[in-house]
This record gives sequence, structure tokens and C-alpha cells, in this order.
Amino acid sequence: MDKRPEVTVREATLTDLDALIPLFDAYRQFYRKPEDLALARRFLEERLQRHESIIFVALESDRSAVGFTQLFPSFSSASAARIFILNDLFVAPESRRRGAGSALLQAAADYGRRAGALRLVLSTEIVNTTAQSLYERTGWKRDEVFCVYQLAP
Repeated sequence: MDKRPEVTVREATLTDLDALIPLFDAYRQFYRKPEDLALARRFLEERLQRHESIIFVALESDRSAVGFTQLFPSFSSASAARIFILNDLFVAPESRRRGAGSALLQAAADYGRRAGALRLVLSTEIVNTTAQSLYERTGWKRDEVFCVYQLAP
């Protein structure tokens, strides 16, 4: 019998802020940013208050938050259509391999479909092969047409 906790995913609201902050801070630390809970609070609170992103939270059966994903709305000029940038996906290390990551990706895809989006896009570090495996297992395709460039102003 499987004893893993059941994971549910729902869209987050401001009432989830306290549960999201440590997850978002841990996500930032994963990408070698310093711990900063105040910054995490400010950033997430602003996104939620201003309706600038859509955040989904993964909850275990005891209602504890174990992961999140964040979508930012954007557009494809060439296609003249809405897209979403899946900018963040994080599951607490102790809760990984229980389906939360897949469930969060599914919730994001379902949301995009309901919103009439042309596509969802994401990027991850080349060395993050664990995440790449999850993305490919859940139907995401690696872009083999476009190169991504960045400029820090």
C-alpha cells in the first residue's frame, strides 16, 4: 500500500503568502541567491496584489505547502497570441518524487488552456538535468530552433 501523502494543487491567493514565502526563498537559494525572506514576501505579495502572475501551490494531505509554480502572462507578437512564461517551479527537497512537480506543471498547462494561450514556455539551467527529466516526462519539448540571449542593463 502506498503511504505517500496525497498532493493537491490550487491557485494561490494572498492568504497563502506565509506558506509560499519559505518555498520561494528556498527556490531563490537553489539558484545561488542569498536568503532573504523579506524580499520573498515583498516580491510575491506585489505579484499577487497586482495580479501580475498566477501562482499555484502544491499541498499535501495535511494542508502543508510543499511546492509552487509561477506563471507570468506575455504575448507572441509573431502569432498575435497570449503565452505564459513558467518562470518558477519548486518542490521542497523532502517532498520530491511524490508527484507535486508533475501536478504543478499540469495545473499550469490546464490554466494556459483555459486562458486560450498559444503555449507555455520555460527555461532552466543546462546542468539541472533533474528538472529537464521532469519536463520531458510531462510532455514539454526542448526548443531546438531558437537560442536565448540575455542582457543585464
